[in-house]
Amino acid sequence: MGDCTCWVLRSLIICVLFLLQGANGDNPYRFLTWKVTYGDIYPLGVKQQGILINGQFPGPQIDAVTNDNLIISVYNYLKEPFLISWNGIQQRRNSWQDGVYGTNCPILPGRNFTYILQMKDQIGSYFYFPSVGLQKAAGGFGGIRIWSRPSIPVPFPPPAGDFTVLAGDWFKTDHNRLRLILDVGHNLPFPDGLLINGRGWNGYTFTVDPGKTYRFRISNVGLMTSINFRIQGHMMKLVEVEGSHTLQNTYDALDIHLGQSYSVLVTANQQPQDYYVVVSSRFTTRVLTTTAVLHYSNSLRGVSGPIPGGPTTQIAWSMNQARSIRWNLTASGPRPNPQGSYHYGMIKTSRTIMVVNSAPIINGKQRYAVNGASFVPADTPLKLADHFKIPGVFNLGSMPTSPNWGSGYLQTSVMSTNFREYIEIVFQNWENTVQSWHIDGYSFFVMGMDGGQWTPASRLRYNLRDTVARCTIQVYPRSWTAIYMALDNVGMWNIRSEDWARQYLGQQFYMRVYTSSNSYRDELPIPKNALLCGRARGRRTRPF
Repeated sequence: MGDCTCWVLRSLIICVLFLLQGANGDNPYRFLTWKVTYGDIYPLGVKQQGILINGQFPGPQIDAVTNDNLIISVYNYLKEPFLISWNGIQQRRNSWQDGVYGTNCPILPGRNFTYILQMKDQIGSYFYFPSVGLQKAAGGFGGIRIWSRPSIPVPFPPPAGDFTVLAGDWFKTDHNRLRLILDVGHNLPFPDGLLINGRGWNGYTFTVDPGKTYRFRISNVGLMTSINFRIQGHMMKLVEVEGSHTLQNTYDALDIHLGQSYSVLVTANQQPQDYYVVVSSRFTTRVLTTTAVLHYSNSLRGVSGPIPGGPTTQIAWSMNQARSIRWNLTASGPRPNPQGSYHYGMIKTSRTIMVVNSAPIINGKQRYAVNGASFVPADTPLKLADHFKIPGVFNLGSMPTSPNWGSGYLQTSVMSTNFREYIEIVFQNWENTVQSWHIDGYSFFVMGMDGGQWTPASRLRYNLRDTVARCTIQVYPRSWTAIYMALDNVGMWNIRSEDWARQYLGQQFYMRVYTSSNSYRDELPIPKNALLCGRARGRRTRPF
């Protein structure tokens, strides 16, 4: 009886906290309790210490509907600090919940923290992951599905089933040892293999009924490798990319770069048997491959025949496919109005920001940089330092808006921007590897991509009508990618490489989107339960 009473009191306290936080009480809320522990896993047939959530690897699936409120209590039973970030969840007005070190103090061992999230004006397929160090290499990630509200039309019939596919590269080496490799100035070795939903070769099965159509939500949760996804004998109809309904083009193979998420429809229209679901590495000298099984429910025959091959190092093939992904202008997004009612191409941008990645050696160690600045974390989360006006943690403008062609340097880099600006960002990549960039708190429009040097004349080739809006974009070797973005979300937002070694060694920065307004319409207040660390320790959040 005592335990029950404590649980009821705790739930009431969290509910009150949630309402005071400013989340919308008119929308449903869901309570989740997560216990983060170590556990033995065998993804590539070798025993490893993984990071589990509620005993699961990968972690629990999150299901929500547009505008739902999620109250997620995270208990850290690890021997190291822990944070969870929510890849693609925009945290409208609420970078306090973003779950990266620039916004949040880590959850210390033996402690807990309650995230208060709202899936505000979002639909689609995303994932969460541990953001501290190299913990992502040990697990702790899981899928997020945000469903449309019942009153909002979806541009395809309800599928017979909905599968989450978390795929990516994997190392047999412990995540702490991987971090030490980076700390001493080396890059990570080549991955040991690929996983599909935490399993190796033919370790996972998707069961389908003949003649029915299924939705597959595929995310690349790996550390350093682009992948290609395909299903033996079956075509895939693309319907959604990171919250955008797309033109429903059909593909036999789909490139998915680090941090990206795609939704496809697959119809079980072949002879009843088992088929390979294939994931292989892209743009690697040695091609890694793994498989799962598509099992027809009336199948009496296992997988057979050669594993279907896919593209390997072809850049042009991948770029052409990326350009073919377009917005469905007549489909509704999270709201009933058509996606195409937002004429992004007719809005004049206020400025252009150039972002150039590089791989400098600094103090004798391998680092990665953006416009010459290699990011180093401060002793205090930047959002807390900004809120409490703590001097000396970071300097606004420390992130240059154009490349520095000199040698790289260490910097806690923060770019200054203003609320309601409409900006152009050009990602220029002069290296020989594919880059994958993610922007927290936002969805942006992919205006164009091409080889060589971006110039103002490149705008003549922009897609001003039906390009896709998303949160993670690739930049091909010795190429550029340009985006438009409306700065409509106040806060401190991480812009990072999704190659986790590059991110850890400095290829990231923060963008402060500022308004002088103190209105809760623009930004929610600091959470009362915010963890305080560094130079923010001992300060007060707010009285209620």
